[in-house]
Amino acid sequence: MMSQNAPAIGIHEMMRFAPPSDAAVPLHAVFAEDLAAWRATLPDTAQHWLTATGFAAQAGQVALVPGADGALAMAVVGMGGPQDRARLRFVLGGAVARLPALTFSLATDLPPDLREAEVLGWLLAAYRFTRFRPVTPQEIARLVAPEGIDAPRLEVMARAEALIRDLINTPASHLGPEELEGAALAVAEPFGAQLRVIRGEDLLTQNFPLIHAVGRAATRAPRLLDMTWGATGPQITLVGKGVCFDTGGLNLKPGASMGLMKKDMGGAAHVLGLAQMIMALNWPVRLRVLIPAVENAVAGNAMRPGDILIARNGLSVEVNNTDAEGRLVLADALSLADEAAPDLLVCMATLTGAARVALGGDLAPFFTDDVGLAAALMQAGGQMHDPVWQMPFHAPYEALIEPGIADLDNAPAGGMGGAITAALFLRRFVAQTPRFVHFDVYGWQASAAAARPKGGLGQGVRALLAAIPDVLDADKQG
Repeated sequence: MMSQNAPAIGIHEMMRFAPPSDAAVPLHAVFAEDLAAWRATLPDTAQHWLTATGFAAQAGQVALVPGADGALAMAVVGMGGPQDRARLRFVLGGAVARLPALTFSLATDLPPDLREAEVLGWLLAAYRFTRFRPVTPQEIARLVAPEGIDAPRLEVMARAEALIRDLINTPASHLGPEELEGAALAVAEPFGAQLRVIRGEDLLTQNFPLIHAVGRAATRAPRLLDMTWGATGPQITLVGKGVCFDTGGLNLKPGASMGLMKKDMGGAAHVLGLAQMIMALNWPVRLRVLIPAVENAVAGNAMRPGDILIARNGLSVEVNNTDAEGRLVLADALSLADEAAPDLLVCMATLTGAARVALGGDLAPFFTDDVGLAAALMQAGGQMHDPVWQMPFHAPYEALIEPGIADLDNAPAGGMGGAITAALFLRRFVAQTPRFVHFDVYGWQASAAAARPKGGLGQGVRALLAAIPDVLDADKQG
């Protein structure tokens, strides 16, 4: 049953295209290098207005040009020059907040390599977290779908991003393991997907000891969510970290580090968003989504530093830091996924601060041994305005995750190479699956940017959406 406290994850009406309308205001997207030639095509009054308002087609600059009757005749958005476009993304989306809440139609034929990405940016810019402060769609500028784009696909991507952002933005008081289960059910039901849930002490009887160990101290029972969809085609399994709040356990986080821990279920949000896109686009695949949903809490029965746990696949793990709990719950889920040896296994998690030190919050690192998948992801990340970067499963660091009294150490001493050692730890639980990729995402926009308001953020999911079909097609051709 879906809890009454589960987040509202329905379609954001403002993140859809507006229906065609004769009343839509023309919107011109003007590149700085084309400004002079474009201005020359305008009536003298419009040229004078642009001169008087200082419009220079700078990236994100907006001009509202009135007609002879004083009503808005057209809007103009500056797209900047080539250097701007090399370092900025979603320039058009960044202008949405500066436009009046009217319906616009794009009067510029954008280059093919920018067209869908910039229009998607408009949809993403319309996102608002409305759970606790409602916003009506009428307060946001709308866009009629331009010709030559796959509008339904873009809306699917926008809805998935809204889902990811909503889930991450929802505080732990309203999103615990039970509510995350409800959110997964809400994603599954419209597509006829099946959701099986293993809760509480049943995790022990069904051999998920690490998930149970991490979540047992919380008042809200831990669980494993197992969603399946599709009967034929390649099998894709998505595993997402669902730590709904992370206190650090007995290795308690300081307050400053605990402030954003509502987002520690960001991996779960990401795989639910990706799954929703796959099902909405009706891919011919067998899809499975596994989410260990827990809280890492403090109580008398909490796991302790120095404890040794036996994972689902039989490996022993020394718990040298209870705040390195994400890799523990993922280990059991990855072991279950690996038992079926899917064609592709994707793991997504807000896992390490080390990944942020290495690449910052905007660039999502991924780890894979599959050369073709890595190349496809790097290419797709650029095309989809969803930047990702490959990091190595560096084999010499394997010794760092071997404590001596157990097979594995969940928190190697020294702290160096933390994102890599965490990825190597996870890979130990994937023995039979030939194609595995792990994403260590941040899932958060620290300050507002174009089409990315401050708060929860999807990373890597659009790159995966674009890359996976190419990789699976290559398998068929091979």
